[in-house]
Formats: sequence, structure tokens, C-alpha cells
Amino acid sequence: MHKATLDYAKQQDILDELSNYRNQFHIPKDKHGNELIYMTGNSLGLQPKQTKAYIDQELEDWANLGVEGHTEAKNPWLPYHEFLAESMANVVGAKPIEVVTMNTLTANLHLMMVSFYKPTKTRYKIIIESDAFPSDKYAVESQLRHHGFDDKEGLILWKPRKNEELLRYEDLEAILEKHGNEVALVMIGGVNYYTGQYFDLKRIAKLGHKHQCMVGFDCAHGAGNVALNLHDSGADFAVWCTYKYLNSGPGSLAGCFVHEKHAYNKGLNRFTGWWSHNKQTRFNMRQEFDVLPGAEGWQLSNPPILSMAAIKASLDIFNELGMKKLTDKSKKLTGYFEFLLKQLGEDTIKIITPTNPEARGCQLSIQVLNANKSLHNKLTEAGVISDWREPDVIRCAPTPLYNSFQDVYHMVDKLKKIIREKTYID
Repeated sequence: MHKATLDYAKQQDILDELSNYRNQFHIPKDKHGNELIYMTGNSLGLQPKQTKAYIDQELEDWANLGVEGHTEAKNPWLPYHEFLAESMANVVGAKPIEVVTMNTLTANLHLMMVSFYKPTKTRYKIIIESDAFPSDKYAVESQLRHHGFDDKEGLILWKPRKNEELLRYEDLEAILEKHGNEVALVMIGGVNYYTGQYFDLKRIAKLGHKHQCMVGFDCAHGAGNVALNLHDSGADFAVWCTYKYLNSGPGSLAGCFVHEKHAYNKGLNRFTGWWSHNKQTRFNMRQEFDVLPGAEGWQLSNPPILSMAAIKASLDIFNELGMKKLTDKSKKLTGYFEFLLKQLGEDTIKIITPTNPEARGCQLSIQVLNANKSLHNKLTEAGVISDWREPDVIRCAPTPLYNSFQDVYHMVDKLKKIIREKTYID
């Protein structure tokens, strides 16, 4: 049974077998040198201390070897993306042939839609969540326009019911029963950025395929946070970034999943470049295009090594731990966070994230009665780095790799004091 005491939080940290991993990360500090309570791994993950050494290795090899580093570096640059494949596959629950690290998130989404959004005059519509991450909405709208369709008429929004925040699968089923023969693509955020709702990917993929739709997921808020099990989901494709829960640094490269069932389909329409060409003849320069099997077949260009080195530094930590241990701690940590927040009273605070631990990751999205952004600003002044999303949600993500039970306790204690003082109310 949880207890709302600092002693209890300290005891949980002692019992936590992952607690020492916090020491492998740089924790931001205030101007007085005190560690901040960092709750925004859902936006930008903290830097592993070993990242600098990984990048320095590539800078050193570049300095000493020049172009020869492509083959002679400690980690040769030509196949560098291959060094990430198995670890990344383990994180997202896929086979190595199904994943590749390349480009950035929305660029990968567009490349996937080139291949998997195949509209006809009668089947061209796209289903997304009504409150999908804006970039996803902009991307699918632009794909509709690119193919000559109206971007409002061609977009079907899966909406929550009146006075509800979370989406219901029965409503998606109803949409597909009514419009299924008009829908070419179901493209859903694996974990909704606003509510933190983690969707049943397998259920959605099965439902979409039942109606002959292609199915893809944006897993930006899922990769490194929840057990995505992308291969078993049966989804056609998925994309994600690596700078949130995968701690690879601001704007770092993204990941891409293409299901094994498409691995050897050379007939799939795609945009191509020389890095998706057969490795044996790539440097012959005069060969006709011969696409690589698997997700590698969607690459365009040679890998940006410095970004990949930062990703490798983080993935090596994930590889050492495994997602099972991380998600087990995450459920305990977020469960304790939820318990403490509820002590503030349901008349004061509302958690819009699902209460079922299987239907969420570590993020909790909270609303405080009569609060505006000044409450978030007060939290920041108190040393809590959280995340404000309009109109009235504070997102907090106690990340299992580097957040502690004491972090959670102190964050809620500071929130409680701010609410009690009511200094955030105009």
C-alpha cells in the first residue's frame, strides 16, 4: 500500500534495482547548483553521460582518418546504421530487418505514406485522432492535397465523446463500418501526446486491415516508453523520434518500422536514393536501382554519424536493461505519482490519462481547477520542469531511467503548496 511520505519514497528508491541508472545521466541544475525535478522526458530526454565519449570517438576518427573513417574508424561509418538495428528493434518490439534509423520523424512519415497511402477515386480517406499531434495532421492533410483531394473532406477524425478526453475503440469501429470502403489509411499516434492514452496497436491494425486499409502509427511518445510490440501488432509501418524517451539529443534522427510482410516487395512505390540500393553494387555508381530488402530499402542517404553516435550511446543503455525492466519500474513510478496526485482531491485535480497502467506509459496529463499557465510557471520557479499544453494541461513524465520516487514525491509536494497558496489564480 502506497504512503504519501518522503520516507516511503526513499524506501522505494532503495528497493528500486534501476535506481543507479540515474547516475548515468546529466540532471539539470538551478542557478544555485541544486538538481531540478525533470519531468519532461516526453519532450526531450536527458543526456547520458557516455554520449560525449561516443561522439568524441567519431570526432577523433574523423580528425585522424578523414575519408578513410568510412571503413577504418573504430565504428566504421559506412554500415553505422546497422550497429543500431538490433537494439532499436528490441526497444520497439520488432525484427532487425523491420527497423532503420534515418531522417527525422515527419520526413519518415511522408516517406511511409508515399508507399502505404495509395488512394483511388473511391478509396482515399485517412483516419487520424481528432487531437493528433499537429505535425501528423499537417502531414496527412498535405498528402491528401498532393493527390488532388480536399484535405478537409478526405480527413476523418476519430473523436472522443462529449465531455470525455479519451478515445473509444467502439467509435473507431463505427467509423470504419460506415466509411471503411472509402478509407485508404488509418494513421494513429501510438501514444497520444496530449492525454497520454496508449492505444491497442494490434486491435487497431486488425480493425483497419479488416476493412482493407493500410495501418500506420506515429510512436514518437511510445518508443522507449511502452512495449510497442510493432511486429506482433501487424501494422504496416510506424515512425518515431529518438530525442524523447530515447535520449538522443535535440532534433536527432528518427526511427522507422516496415513490417516484415513488405520486406521483399520490390514493387512497392517509394522515393529512393543510393542508400536503399544493393550494398554490393552501391559504389559501382552505374547500376540500375536494386532495392534492399526490409526497412533499409527506404533509406535515401548515408547516415549522419554524430547523431547516430548519440543514439548508440542511449540504445546501449536500453540494450543492457531491456524494455521489460523499464516498463515494470515505469508502472510502479507512475502508479505512485498517480496515488500522490489523487491525495490532492478530485475536486482540485483531474488526471485525463487512463487509469489502467496497460493503457498508458509514464506520462500523466493533469488539469487543476481554475488553473492557467501561471500555475505551470509557478511550478517551474519551484524547480519542477514540466510541460504545458493548451488549453489547460500540465504533462509530467516520470521517466524510469533517471527519475526517482523522491522526484515524484517532491514534485507533488511543490504542486500542493502552490495550489494551497492560490498565487496562480488571477
